[in-house]
Amino acid sequence: MAQQYDLIIVGAGMVGATLAAALADTSLRIAVLDAVALDQSLSGQSTASGYDPRVSALSAASERIFTQLGVWSLIPAEARCAYRHMHVWDAEGTGEIHFDAHSLDEPRLGHIVENHRIQQALLDTLRTTRVTLLGGRQVEALVREEDGWRLGLVGGERLYAPLIVAADGGKSKLRELAGFAMREWDYLHSAVVTTVQVSQPHQDTAWQRFLPSGPLAFLPLPDVEGRHYCSIVWSLVPDQAQRVMALTDDAFAAEIAEAIEQRMGQVLAVDPRHCIALRQRHAKDYVMNGLVLVGDAAHSIHPLAGQGVNLGLLDAAELTDVLKAALGRGERLSDLAVLQRYERRRMGANLGVMAAMEGFERLFDADALSLRWLRNAGMQWLDQQGTLKSIIIRRAMGLTGRLPMLARHAEEQVHTE
Repeated sequence: MAQQYDLIIVGAGMVGATLAAALADTSLRIAVLDAVALDQSLSGQSTASGYDPRVSALSAASERIFTQLGVWSLIPAEARCAYRHMHVWDAEGTGEIHFDAHSLDEPRLGHIVENHRIQQALLDTLRTTRVTLLGGRQVEALVREEDGWRLGLVGGERLYAPLIVAADGGKSKLRELAGFAMREWDYLHSAVVTTVQVSQPHQDTAWQRFLPSGPLAFLPLPDVEGRHYCSIVWSLVPDQAQRVMALTDDAFAAEIAEAIEQRMGQVLAVDPRHCIALRQRHAKDYVMNGLVLVGDAAHSIHPLAGQGVNLGLLDAAELTDVLKAALGRGERLSDLAVLQRYERRRMGANLGVMAAMEGFERLFDADALSLRWLRNAGMQWLDQQGTLKSIIIRRAMGLTGRLPMLARHAEEQVHTE
């Protein structure tokens, strides 16, 4: 006999857990399942710095979502690093651009937070609700039934719900089983990620330099007992990534300090490095009858501007709006017409960000002299355009455009369908 729910969310990562927390105050019987155990405290990888290499750059909109759900206050203040400036420049020219929260009358541009800190706060929030957490479960079968879907799990357990959400990441098993068509291609780059200790303060600034080998980002982390740390993301072609991964820690520290022009002085220590192949994916459809894709299961992009998790959290917030409105109308949540409202609102926004990131990546990867001149001149020009700069950064922060309820300021909490 299958266990029955109104909604099953497959994937208890940041996006899936956010969706569950946002819908926890409804009458829905909700289950969240994940392959990893959910009944124990999460911790990052054991490193010399104490920081896990997996971090997220959370936008102002994401902060609002977590604040409204009661999650933000559960992330220790000392584990959140606000950044108030962003400095971007080209290694092959004089082009540079600087963004400043003060010029926007905002306290910060965003926060850098370790993923496991966010995840732990979300799970702690869910444990205070009626949501059922099913950890240590792996999906192996998906069967369409007359009024919904049946999930077959490894070990023989079966679950049933009229509506299922796939929040199980870029290599989504559920998406594959359901047969969603994908557009995907390799960026022909890999991301080398780690944490480094630097000799000088990061100045509450996210630093990004576009090198011929690929963009390098130094993202600020909280100081620990007077020591200064940054999270590193370096996008490199595969042979350069392999070369960098093979360097000794001292050689890597010296190379990366030079690559960022020693903006924070010397790199004093380096945590273990990780190399991740970069691939872009986008589902041709986000929904079918009774089944929805959110987050990386629907779209994954280049980490160039740190927008991936923010797009996924907006997916969760938008789907929450759609489902709560449908509940209020007495509509069947699994109906395609209901779910397509979410798809219409999010697909265009996601594609727009993906296209912009793809354009930036291609522009800065170009070697032609004319394009190098164009991008440097363009950056210099844009840096002088205060109004246009504000529009760009406010949109990246989630402060403009149509936003789901959870991502709005308190005074904007008026629902419009």
